Amino acid sequence: MIMGIEAENQEIENSVREIARKLLKEKEVDVIIGYTKGTVPLSSAPIMITKEEEVDKLIWNNLCYVNLAKYLVPRIPQLIDPEKGDLKVGIVSKGCVGRALIHLSVENQINLENIKMIGIPCNGIINRRRIEKEIGEKEILEVFTSENDIVVKGKDFEHKFSYDDYINELCKVCKIKSPPTLAELAETCIGECKEISSVDDDFEDLTEFESKSSEEKWEYIKDSLETCTKCYACREACPMCYCNLCFVDQNKPIWFGKTTDLSDIIVFHLVRAMHLAGRCVACGACSSVCPMGIDLNLITRKLEKIVKERFNFTSGIDYKKVPPMMDFRMDDAEEFMLEED
Repeated sequence: MIMGIEAENQEIENSVREIARKLLKEKEVDVIIGYTKGTVPLSSAPIMITKEEEVDKLIWNNLCYVNLAKYLVPRIPQLIDPEKGDLKVGIVSKGCVGRALIHLSVENQINLENIKMIGIPCNGIINRRRIEKEIGEKEILEVFTSENDIVVKGKDFEHKFSYDDYINELCKVCKIKSPPTLAELAETCIGECKEISSVDDDFEDLTEFESKSSEEKWEYIKDSLETCTKCYACREACPMCYCNLCFVDQNKPIWFGKTTDLSDIIVFHLVRAMHLAGRCVACGACSSVCPMGIDLNLITRKLEKIVKERFNFTSGIDYKKVPPMMDFRMDDAEEFMLEED
């Protein structure tokens, strides 16, 4: 009898395939974007299918770390028909994917009427880099879940890791496991979706960082970022990084140097984080793709808390409410100009 996380994954996968098959059969969508088996262990891959017989390629496991909303902006050729224009898209949506879609709609990047979110109750994403670090230089040949353990196998070894201990830190504190339901666009989300009007988050995971002095915080950030190679994988994986010309690629003006000096690294990450203030949907894709295993979520998580406390705003739950950094009122408070206590 299948139990634990493995059973949950099988149930989610069966639901995704059933809904996808129905959507394609009834021609409610032209294409489905989902996850399929990766080419190497500890990975999955995005897939686009257009036929019913391809539905069994869709999978769900705890390695589906990519935020699929990334494939909708900018619109890629596979999603455009010369005659019909934008295709109708079904997209497998855990909570953070649903939030990203809603927020992209707020920023006028997508039309939710062309989207069907296949809602699933995400049960967490494995911290790949942490497991790779634990295994060391040994070659991993197979990874799977068994009850509540992550089993990693190689030629001469087999290790078990507690699932609860080895999922991403953001998954441990996530309050939105399934896509939010949209009252006036109820048909947009099918599968498992939840009504969410506000999010009660205590940000307890930031307690240790916030207990540090300003100098200690700065040293912590520098130590965390010093191994960055500026490969920009974090930018490429982020559903909110869709600018045609990123600030890092501009020649006029030049915002910072192109070197891997620590000063240039820090400027890149802090400016990018500010661009995500009130926009980050806490999917953790940036950390999951970082080849150096840097936990980039700390900075954006802290900004998420500031935005919540000062503006009572959580990204990706209301498709009519613009984020604070895109809004302006004459009576706006100005405490953001002051230093934090």
